[in-house]
Amino acid sequence: MRLCDLFKLALSNLKRRKTRTFLTILGVVIGTASIVVMVSLGLGMSQMMLKSYQDEGSLTMIRVYESYERSDSNDRNKQLTELTDDNVERFKAIDHVIEVSPSLDVSVSAKCNGAEGDFTIRGVSQYYLSQLKLREGGEIPKKDQSELSLIYGNQILYNSFYKSKTYESAEIDPEKDTVFLTFPTSSYSDKKNNSDSESETVKKQKKYILPISGIISGGRDDWSENSYSAYADIDSLKRFLRKLYKKALVPNPRTTKNGKAYTYYVYDTIYVFVDDMNNVKDVQKQLADMGFSVNSNMEWLESAQQQLGMVQMVLGGIGGVSLLVAAIGIMNTMMMSIYERTKEIGVMKVLGCDMSDIRNMFLFESGIIGLMGGIAGLFISYLISFFINFLTSDSGGESVSMFIGYTDGGSLSYIPLWLAAFAIIFAIAVGSIAGYVPAVRAMKLSPLAAIRNE
Repeated sequence: MRLCDLFKLALSNLKRRKTRTFLTILGVVIGTASIVVMVSLGLGMSQMMLKSYQDEGSLTMIRVYESYERSDSNDRNKQLTELTDDNVERFKAIDHVIEVSPSLDVSVSAKCNGAEGDFTIRGVSQYYLSQLKLREGGEIPKKDQSELSLIYGNQILYNSFYKSKTYESAEIDPEKDTVFLTFPTSSYSDKKNNSDSESETVKKQKKYILPISGIISGGRDDWSENSYSAYADIDSLKRFLRKLYKKALVPNPRTTKNGKAYTYYVYDTIYVFVDDMNNVKDVQKQLADMGFSVNSNMEWLESAQQQLGMVQMVLGGIGGVSLLVAAIGIMNTMMMSIYERTKEIGVMKVLGCDMSDIRNMFLFESGIIGLMGGIAGLFISYLISFFINFLTSDSGGESVSMFIGYTDGGSLSYIPLWLAAFAIIFAIAVGSIAGYVPAVRAMKLSPLAAIRNE
């Protein structure tokens, strides 16, 4: 018997028992939809987490710090673990490294429109600055510009200032209001100038007005690794500090055992950019082998994805229980069909019908139940997925998004093409497997006993 004939015969048999067939297919629909929706939630959370980490900082960026475990060693080892320009060049020579940006940090006090605050100015490379997402109208400070200009982190505007009189939180707008900055005095310069006195005489600090180049994108509820600092070109910041501190490179510089200030820069952090996220772990290991402390967003992402993988398995298992119940329903339907069609099976055998055709007829019936249930279940899964994403979107329900911990958009439920194809194939497989035992039973049924049984 040809496959098309088996398919038509199976459809005809299912149509004769519409109510039972519908209820059996309904079980497969519920099981398929349960698995697809549960797995799509895990995939969606993974996608949103990946987007969240990408927004907070590049997944190809590695942060390098001094190794504090070796900070008390002799001078030679200490030189190796300090973050200096020599180590910047060493990092650039590592395979897959495309850029290295030292970070020179200076804490400043600020006053703006009756409010006071503190934040950090971070000098970084042009490449690092180019990775920052700015509000419309903002631009990256030029490396060769004569005046030091700043890019403000968005959270500085909302959470770094307070009213001078009431100490209540205050918002500022550096694009409209003037921000007066006060840089810390250099303790090294003060000590040199007041070496004969026991106490230092603090001079009135000068206030500076630095032009604003841009603001990092985001509002009050948006935050990232770059939200709480102001950014400047590192070469411009160095030139500014050299004019400000005559006898030291930075305020409160490190000193030798003899009390002399370092004549070279020691950075708080060095950012290493890798060509591909798949090479981050290898580069990170090489940096750690050099004796530095390192971390990257890839570490947190992998840890979070492992936890999400376990959650996804649990969610898929819950959906799998529903499909298992549906498989039992298919098996029950096919067994009942055999009991009701015993004489029909006997007549087919007496007329010389091939045993494999009888078996395949029942397998086709169970497979069609799985196919129809899988397609309908997938369609319902897309509807549920759309409804979930609508609820968790900004327009459809901000409170739901806040509850699950994501407010930056994205799809909480994500059904990729491979999941859709897998759902249909799996539903057909479950139907066929569930119908296998009844099909074999029908094939082995004695024709004479089947005719007498009617």
